[in-house]
Amino acid sequence: MNKKLRNILVPGICAVIAVSVPALLISVDCIDAYTAQILTLGGINAIMALSVNIICGITGQLSLGQAGFMAIGAYTTVILSSTFHVPLPCSILCAGFVTAVFGFLIGFPTLKLEGDYLAIVTLGFGEIIRVLLVNCKSLTGGPNGRQFPTLLTLNPSAAYLVIIGVLVLLIVLIQNFIRSTYGRAILAVRDDEIAANSNGIDVFGYKMCGFVIASFVAGIGGALYAPFIGFIKPDMASFTKSIDYLIYVVLGGMGSTTGSVLAAFVLTALQEVLRFLKNYRLLIYPVILIFVMQFRPQGLLGTKELSFSGLWNGLDEFIRLPAKEKKTYITEKIRMITGRRAPAKGGK
Repeated sequence: MNKKLRNILVPGICAVIAVSVPALLISVDCIDAYTAQILTLGGINAIMALSVNIICGITGQLSLGQAGFMAIGAYTTVILSSTFHVPLPCSILCAGFVTAVFGFLIGFPTLKLEGDYLAIVTLGFGEIIRVLLVNCKSLTGGPNGRQFPTLLTLNPSAAYLVIIGVLVLLIVLIQNFIRSTYGRAILAVRDDEIAANSNGIDVFGYKMCGFVIASFVAGIGGALYAPFIGFIKPDMASFTKSIDYLIYVVLGGMGSTTGSVLAAFVLTALQEVLRFLKNYRLLIYPVILIFVMQFRPQGLLGTKELSFSGLWNGLDEFIRLPAKEKKTYITEKIRMITGRRAPAKGGK
């Protein structure tokens, strides 16, 4: 098979299986509703991790207000669907664009700031959104929130199919964007702003581009969260929620799309598995962070990506190797993953 065609087919088939097979198992009750809810909630958290990773890992900025953008997307969907009777798919898409507009309005005056200053501004933005949602009672329901039952709330199979399908689509679009000219320019800005500027790259423009895209993704995450949970309240814009999404990216690896997604699913499931510890389970995140920062500060995958086509090609290459070379091949792959160098000659 043509290698280029294989690199397209293998990830495509894996994506279809990941979306359709669990949805089918949920519909025939092989996967119970509780497990389905955890998997689907993991998908929403993964979408939010993608949003944070675009800003922190790809653009190289520090934002602590992504939960605010998520809340904007969620409330926009509820208002459009409940008040103006816009069809739910259109409401979700419109919520993403409305959130992107807010991202532009926030990013334009603040993206000239860097590091801690930008983090403080985005943190303040999230708190402003939360306070507005609490006080605009006629529109948002105030601190009691608003109910929003939909098909996604009542049908676990449909919820999984839609949310994980959107997650897969976003991963494909983001990965293709990163490999594009614009994505490489954003990576250049992240690595060295002075060098990028000296080569004619519009530093502020590409920062703005990354920030707006991240806002759009966060808005889509919130827009899917509202019909899935069936209830929203202002607390979803809180600072602690933004920190949770940042933790997913730190553990998965800053700049790694698949690492952030994997960490989001693992930590979402872990929180439910450890529910018997009650409030003590909240101590698990700090402990995990301490161990990761101590032994693997670059995160689970660092800046690397999981590639199904790469795994397939590696397996094919391994099978074709002579038996005596397979051990050396495995050793070299382990060193590449762990980042360790091969020992010098003479064992030094």
